[in-house]
Amino acid sequence: MSSPARAAGVILHPTSLPGPHGAGDLGPHAYYFVDWLHTAGQSLWQTLPLGPVGPGYSPYMGSSAFAGNPLLVAFEPLLARGWLDAASLQATWDDTRIDYVALVPWRLQILRQAFAGFEQRSTVQERADLTAWAQTQAHWLDDYTLFMALDQACHPALWPQWPQPLAQRDPQALADARVQHAPELAFWCFVQWQFELQWQALKNYAHGKGVRLVGDLPIFIAHHSADCWARPDLYLLDASGQPRVVAGVPPDFFSATGQRWGNPLYDWAAMAADGYRWWIARLRRQLQLADVIRIDHFRGFVDYWEIPATEPTAIHGCWQPGPGLALFTALSEALGALPIIAEDLGIITPEVMALRERTGFPGMRVLQFAFSGDASHPFLPHNFDPNTVVYTGTHDNDTVPGWWASCNPHERAFAAQYLGLENCHEQGVHWAMLRAAWLSVAHLALCQFQDVLGLDGQHRMNTPGSMGCWSWRFKWEWVEPQMATQLARLTAASGRGRF
Repeated sequence: MSSPARAAGVILHPTSLPGPHGAGDLGPHAYYFVDWLHTAGQSLWQTLPLGPVGPGYSPYMGSSAFAGNPLLVAFEPLLARGWLDAASLQATWDDTRIDYVALVPWRLQILRQAFAGFEQRSTVQERADLTAWAQTQAHWLDDYTLFMALDQACHPALWPQWPQPLAQRDPQALADARVQHAPELAFWCFVQWQFELQWQALKNYAHGKGVRLVGDLPIFIAHHSADCWARPDLYLLDASGQPRVVAGVPPDFFSATGQRWGNPLYDWAAMAADGYRWWIARLRRQLQLADVIRIDHFRGFVDYWEIPATEPTAIHGCWQPGPGLALFTALSEALGALPIIAEDLGIITPEVMALRERTGFPGMRVLQFAFSGDASHPFLPHNFDPNTVVYTGTHDNDTVPGWWASCNPHERAFAAQYLGLENCHEQGVHWAMLRAAWLSVAHLALCQFQDVLGLDGQHRMNTPGSMGCWSWRFKWEWVEPQMATQLARLTAASGRGRF
């Protein structure tokens, strides 16, 4: 990322926003949050991936690398256009947790009602707008809508278990399916159009408030996805479409068996022969949605852990070479300067460091990891390079008060000394961490919204390897006026925002 300007911001996924419809979305509360960021002097809003959620409702295991999450489509604009009846939205939800099991079918049912209203009451111009937008996105939208229609028709079978002509993408079978499922294709196209309209309106509003959007791009995609089904030649699959090998990370200090993520692995030789066209299209799409892109698991572009699909754990894997600089050269030649943040956490080799330096992308430093060693730890602010993005913690970390409560004696003593917290209890540690991040030389500084609010570990967004995550939401009554004031003053004093 080329700009050296100092800036600061907050991590919050839109599903965590308040709102009356079971989960945060792109409705009024997203605009209220932009207003809060502006008041607090923040110029960055980082989200998690915006695509459809997958198994475990994780945004990192979605059914498309290009589509938006249907759960984020707000109902208020649909009501305003007369496509929905307010009476259909009467439901009671937990306002601090998302009940995905109940929410997903309910929200899809409401979206189907809105689509029926669109078909009955839309104007000629609205229908023309939908058609025009669909044509601009046809390179991914056509496969996505057909995948979703077939997924509904063949549920719960995964795509390799669909009727063979469909699984193997026989042209006549696909043409017949488009006719047979035309109403379903139209519904999914409508949902994606509404996501696009709502997200771009929010993005424009944020820009008007001086807030840039930071997106998140997972390195891998789900096997049961429109992308893998549409282009199986780009993945290491067997003749039936099943993965021969899957992604993960090897055993380490945190896990004796490693992590078996299960994503299909790319056939990087096939992607290189194709000029990395899929990756160019993917990043171009993400840059339509966000101003800056955090790429998850940057290590995997140098070398990645390949696990035989038959193995139940990640123990018996091996390292394989990734595309390296060739991919990013192709991306920059096609797209120009790349506003990318490289997630270079974990065990990073000199080769990974060399690739990040060649690309010029800033790396990440997480303060919660900084106090396990001594003063030489690279995540301590006095060891930062300016081309760095510092986080108090990411979505995979505990909140700062939760982390502080679970620190071992060495970490607690070191952090207390470093942060000036010898007599501190949980009440002040989050502001001390924010101050250390914001005053560092790192060009960009970010924190979880939970860390501004000083919330404990019960408000954690994700615990890697655990189920039941991604459901946290906040309430506006938790957001006290002095929090924005204090953050704005710190941001100004550290040269990251306006006085």
